[in-house]
Amino acid sequence: MSLDSDVKEALDVLRNGGTILYPTDTIWGIGCDATNGKAIERVYHIKERMQEKSLIILVKDLEMLRNYVKEVPETAEELINSIKDPLTIIYPEARRLPRNLLAPDGSIAIRIPNHEFCQKLLDAFGKPITSTSANVSGAANPFVFSTIVQPIKDAVDYIVPLKHQTIPRPKPSTIVKLDPAGEIRVIRN
Repeated sequence: MSLDSDVKEALDVLRNGGTILYPTDTIWGIGCDATNGKAIERVYHIKERMQEKSLIILVKDLEMLRNYVKEVPETAEELINSIKDPLTIIYPEARRLPRNLLAPDGSIAIRIPNHEFCQKLLDAFGKPITSTSANVSGAANPFVFSTIVQPIKDAVDYIVPLKHQTIPRPKPSTIVKLDPAGEIRVIRN
């Protein structure tokens, strides 16, 4: 399959409320339409994860980001534009997203991926998608496709057949949290 046909197949699944297993700029992830509460419930079920532990979502760019958070502080824009490694920012006030996607305090973790497949998918879909590691909650992160356990593979609706063996930078993203005043705290480096 080609990249475009992989995107088309994934799009069809996302638009119908399904789940995908896909490569990102960090690790293999489980994705769904981040605006679909029922699809999000499925992701929690697949991962055997409590909903109190919120999911990361991917957006295409700053323009899409602004649709899903109350404010993008200047400090966040500076970080996004200056840090080249994958960076997830936790914003204090999400909007237009289902409650079961958010942290108990109403915050949301968002990343703009530097990954061709993810960018094409987000561009075509026009909405954010979830990006949570393709493992049972608490298990080791799947840096290569072969380490994803079969029950996860069986539970998703579509497995993107793109580069099953390698992720260019096999490491989770750095996570920073913005407080309402715009101050930054590193959560994971």
